[in-house]
Amino acid sequence: MPTLKTILMVEKALENMPGSVMTFAELKRALPKKVNHNTLKEIVDYLDKSNKIYIGVKGITWIHNPSLKLKKAIENGFEH
Repeated sequence: MPTLKTILMVEKALENMPGSVMTFAELKRALPKKVNHNTLKEIVDYLDKSNKIYIGVKGITWIHNPSLKLKKAIENGFEH
């Protein structure tokens, strides 16, 4: 099982990625410490299920935005 420290390390790497998409291999290289392949897969799966990342054909994208203004705007939506 991944530790909280490892999960946070992966989150930080994804949140601060230089581009908008990162492959699994690029993520492995971007981490400051080596992480077991299966552990990293579990963490990526958890982040996907918790809607912090999106996994597409080109790679992984960080989508989590904790902005309260954004959350409120989404809840209220637009009226036409």
